[in-house]
Amino acid sequence: MTVTQAPCTLSDLARPSGGFAMLAIDQREAMRTMFAAAGTPTPVADSVLTNFKVTAAKILSPYASATLADRQFCLDKIVADRVLAPSCGLIAAADEFLPGNGIPVDDVRIDLSVDPVACRAMGAKALKLLVLWRADEPAEPRLAMVAEFVARCRSAGLISVIEPVVRPPRRGWEFDREAAIVAAALELGATEADLYKVEMPFGGKGSESELLEGCRRLAGNISMPWVILSSGVPADLYGRAVRIAMAAGASGFLAGRAVWASVIGAQDIDSMLRDVSVPRLQRLAEIVDAAMASR
Repeated sequence: MTVTQAPCTLSDLARPSGGFAMLAIDQREAMRTMFAAAGTPTPVADSVLTNFKVTAAKILSPYASATLADRQFCLDKIVADRVLAPSCGLIAAADEFLPGNGIPVDDVRIDLSVDPVACRAMGAKALKLLVLWRADEPAEPRLAMVAEFVARCRSAGLISVIEPVVRPPRRGWEFDREAAIVAAALELGATEADLYKVEMPFGGKGSESELLEGCRRLAGNISMPWVILSSGVPADLYGRAVRIAMAAGASGFLAGRAVWASVIGAQDIDSMLRDVSVPRLQRLAEIVDAAMASR
């Protein structure tokens, strides 16, 4: 089945400036681990994650141009409860995380239970796919998965967002993270996906010149608009990272941890989201808008 509606466009995920200031709440077992580390009684119940995600979507979506949500814990409830601000686009995570080797995400495949046409009907504008990149694994399966994902998105008129994340090789100990990020961009940045979500060079640490050069190397290998994620970047450095990435050609950000991680475990999560996370998200959006205005 295909849709007859006009396809969604990147403007459905963007601010009036044309930049992206997007919120991620699609973390799954990683978020459960964060709650456990913050002192939540274990095993951390699914409802703890669901309540946090829905609350974060309600409080933060008025300040985000789009929100990325997952099927396992919150997508249906966010839609059913109509918690997203009308100005905020919905992105559905369409990746299935496969645990292994002692880690919650050892491999990824397309989540076929996420039906693109049904997502479009519920108001989604885009789907997102995590792609794990390892130097010692062949490119063909990754490229085939991305091609299938893009085709599934297009069948429903949805935007396709890919999120390549690099991992150490399964064999051997040598791992140059910065070289891997660039190599992943060279391989996957020329696919037909609509938007590329990329890791920030050097984890946002280092001199401005080093970070700018690292972002420029990425930009030279990504043929589509790209945004940076916040995992691995300290929250107090993320605004700087966004500014530098924008100077190198990025179109914004899709961030979770830098916005809300410090709120996890708080006694009054609602108040902390309003007092801590909202100003952070507002400031990040201002950085995006200022950079877009200068282009």
